[in-house]
Amino acid sequence: MYTEKNITLPPGAAFGAVFGDFDRNANMISRAFDVSLLERGGFVKITGETEQIAKAEAVLSRVAAQAAKGGEITEQYVRYLLSLSDSENELVEADSLQSGSECVCITHTGKPVKPKTLGQKRYVDSIKSHTVTFAIGPAGTGKSYLAVALAVRALKLKEVNRILLTRPAVEAGEKLGFLPGDLQSKIDPYLRPLVDALYELFGGEALSKLQERGTIEVAPLAYMRGRTLDDSFIILDEAQNTTPEQMKMFLTRLGNGSRMVINGDITQTDLPGSQTSGLVEAMKILQNVEDISFCRFTEKDVVRHKLVQAIVKAYEKYDGKKEKTPAKKPGGYKKYTVKKDK
Repeated sequence: MYTEKNITLPPGAAFGAVFGDFDRNANMISRAFDVSLLERGGFVKITGETEQIAKAEAVLSRVAAQAAKGGEITEQYVRYLLSLSDSENELVEADSLQSGSECVCITHTGKPVKPKTLGQKRYVDSIKSHTVTFAIGPAGTGKSYLAVALAVRALKLKEVNRILLTRPAVEAGEKLGFLPGDLQSKIDPYLRPLVDALYELFGGEALSKLQERGTIEVAPLAYMRGRTLDDSFIILDEAQNTTPEQMKMFLTRLGNGSRMVINGDITQTDLPGSQTSGLVEAMKILQNVEDISFCRFTEKDVVRHKLVQAIVKAYEKYDGKKEKTPAKKPGGYKKYTVKKDK
């Protein structure tokens, strides 16, 4: 049923902040629900189908509440609310994401780091409450960055004595050949994403000092064999590129007072041929082990450019179609038999 509804914004929520620069937020909501939003004498008039008006109101009211608190309203925040619009329960749960109590830590420039999606919030809560946490999901969901931020938090709170970051040195579908320089120079390209996150959180000078003292160690997975890691926050990144043997080796390094986070995207495995991923195998073996948690991210949790979310969704749809399509028999022809006359 086509109708209209007037909505009064909360005190302190300026129309400019709610609608966004050049009505960016209002246009996103209008396109998502096929409704029109108009400012009319202190309220917003929403016109459209009844069901769609209710969804638009749910999103708009949360944007307005954020504006009334003086919070930042980003395009990513509005897009995320739109992705939750089919679930009132998730929208209500998402209200807590804007709370200051959710802050994980502060970067060296003073920027607060906090979860931006429900998936990220559950991930943060899981790491805080479990000894070992697996995070499986697409690129751009903040798995690595949030894990590093929580490691920094644990170090500053003296919950651990050191941070150890590692990932398998596997080339992403291309052969780099022999890299120049010493051993550290050769492995740096594989570990650069982790170092970048540490640099943003600590700053260059502080990070260098912590690395010199051994408080922070960034090393390839092969360096973990034979070690026992006590009182440490240990992060394994790009875990989909581990073999089952490597994954078992890594997990058994866990020492007293330590915490482990294992991140990976099982749709982007760079292992050669038909090699089984250690992450995929661990998901099956450890699913019901106490004090081990598994967090799964979806395209809704992508916090990079909006196109990344669309790309992830398109690939998931394509992969789903491939799984449903029956494989053709080799040769593609029928076998005929010739009957002989009696």
